[in-house]
Amino acid sequence: MFPLGSVLFPHMPVLLRVFEDRYLIMLSRILKSEPAEFGVVLIERGQEVGGGEHRFPIGTVAQIAQLQTTDALVGLVAEGDRRIEVVNWLDDDPYPRAEIRVLDELVWDDALQPVRERAEQTVRRALAVASEYSDQAWSATVELSDDPVAAVWQLAAIAPLGPMDQVTLLRSVSMRQLLDTVIELTLAAALTLAADGDDDSDEEWPGE
Repeated sequence: MFPLGSVLFPHMPVLLRVFEDRYLIMLSRILKSEPAEFGVVLIERGQEVGGGEHRFPIGTVAQIAQLQTTDALVGLVAEGDRRIEVVNWLDDDPYPRAEIRVLDELVWDDALQPVRERAEQTVRRALAVASEYSDQAWSATVELSDDPVAAVWQLAAIAPLGPMDQVTLLRSVSMRQLLDTVIELTLAAALTLAADGDDDSDEEWPGE
């Protein structure tokens, strides 16, 4: 397990620079298998470096796609795969370990397409608003996957939300719940941004 200060969603990449001995040992072990993968969970309290952190029990399996080594560290790119829930944390060996169960995949229904379109409009508008106040990791024009399940998870990942809201999205038990929650949380975040910026615009939002 690799606790991080950010949430990893299915179908999303994560870039890591690994330099702690415990995680270098972890990599040496998991790279013996194919696919090479590890679990990612959000740190609830504490820091990424040094250990002793408290972690959320919900997370995502990351599969290593690229690897580059130097004398000082290992750089890797991994992609989120399936969601997991920690059943029991085990003793470190020397890296964090856990017994987990795989959560059910969310199923796409074509009847959800109007909701999906509304969610995308809401997220893209929110990214445009957020970019007026701070640099954003994602552009409002970023392309999404042609696969509807991947695209919805990507919307959840790029929405300008905090990690607690992202954990809420990761816990979704249905595609409809995920879409509805993306709309609800993103709309609330964007309206807060607009209010903080003294935005007097009466423009309607796609989720309203």
